[in-house]
Amino acid sequence: MPTPTVSPGSEPAWWLRDADDGDRSPPPPGDLAVDVAIVGGGFTGLWTALELKERDPSLRVALFEAEFCGFGPSGRNGGFCHGYWSYLPTLRELFGDEQALDLCRAGDLIVPGIRAFLERRGEDAWLREGGMLEVSTTPRHDAAVDAHVEAARAVGRPEEAVLRERPGISRRFRRAVFFRDGATVHPARLVRALRRAALDAGVEVHERSPARLRRDGSLTAAGREIAAREVVLATNAWATDWRPIRGRLTVFGSYVVLTEPVPELLDEIGWTGGEAITDSRMFLHYFRTLDDGRVLMGSGSGPIGYGNRIDRRFTHDAPTAGRAELGLRRLLPALQEARIEASWGGPIDVAADHVPFIGTAPGGRVHYAMGYSGHGVGPSWLAARALASLALRADDEWTRLPLVHRRTATVPPEPLRRLGGGAIRAAILACEEAEEAGRRPPPAARAVAAVPRLLGMRLGQR
Repeated sequence: MPTPTVSPGSEPAWWLRDADDGDRSPPPPGDLAVDVAIVGGGFTGLWTALELKERDPSLRVALFEAEFCGFGPSGRNGGFCHGYWSYLPTLRELFGDEQALDLCRAGDLIVPGIRAFLERRGEDAWLREGGMLEVSTTPRHDAAVDAHVEAARAVGRPEEAVLRERPGISRRFRRAVFFRDGATVHPARLVRALRRAALDAGVEVHERSPARLRRDGSLTAAGREIAAREVVLATNAWATDWRPIRGRLTVFGSYVVLTEPVPELLDEIGWTGGEAITDSRMFLHYFRTLDDGRVLMGSGSGPIGYGNRIDRRFTHDAPTAGRAELGLRRLLPALQEARIEASWGGPIDVAADHVPFIGTAPGGRVHYAMGYSGHGVGPSWLAARALASLALRADDEWTRLPLVHRRTATVPPEPLRRLGGGAIRAAILACEEAEEAGRRPPPAARAVAAVPRLLGMRLGQR
């Protein structure tokens, strides 16, 4: 595996360096009593806080973030923002056609909702609604493209997954499926805009305030007692070993590299429509352009965590950053000479079936949304509405989403999760790398890579 040009972890994510204004809110000065306490200052926590205040401005809502708003995946992700049409084959398997369509229709509200927020606030988060392509780069991946097209036709919505036999942009792309609901954003600009809006709405934001949720549902933050009628847990990967959801999440690392601005090269290859792109691998590549002509290439092939331990493997793993850079050069050969200027990584919380779950812990006071599986920028907008309804004890269209109170598959306990998942990850990577090189994967790797499917589980970001 080649060494990346820029070592990940040497600097904060480029998004944050570009957007962070340095403003921080202090920890609570003393014990607090609030209506709703939110733990986590990323997209889920901030959208939930804003939704609660919009529904009832008199509510006392406090948000607690261990570092600063946007420090976690909300400030490090690829900035893909879309709903659920690209998940339709999986949703049909999990929920049946009717509920799958309900979720896709709810997902259609996401991008307009984010657009309306930005316009209302006069904020620029580089929202670009160019659609999304999933491309096939090997013969085996053609079937994945076809499955999307067939699923959309089967539910009477063929316009939501349109086959492109000649997608262009790269000679490596055999064919593609186009989803019109795809968009991209500058995630750190969006999360900082949300923080400003939350403060303006009267949300009490406390950064550098690590929170601890006790088994009885009581809460401390920065050493202060927090009395809250309702609690929303929005910590994603950091909640992997929390007892009410234990066994329902695995943490993976995801890494990106970012080029210098290359607008002239993008013009040459015809990548000017702002399309977000993924390939059809299990450990997918995801790539997009930025408003200033840079190209971001990500690899969801990072290491697997152990329990709830978030450590350097999620921020400093050079081999995964190297795979992202190799993916850039291989998938976009016209960018062979583009200089890499930044590289970073972060943890993602992956559900066993790759679809998030929203619910309430035993006791009825603590609500959560987890398992975004690398697809959280848009769905966090949706989850926040469901979380606000749960906290307000409402029975409405948001609490009736199929993501809420759903049964989910589980993953093995530790250490089997780490050891078994690591072996399967290595086997899948070996198979995918062999296929991309035009070789037949080793039989042993093929056998091990098939285990998740046999158990009804998905690994990676597919």
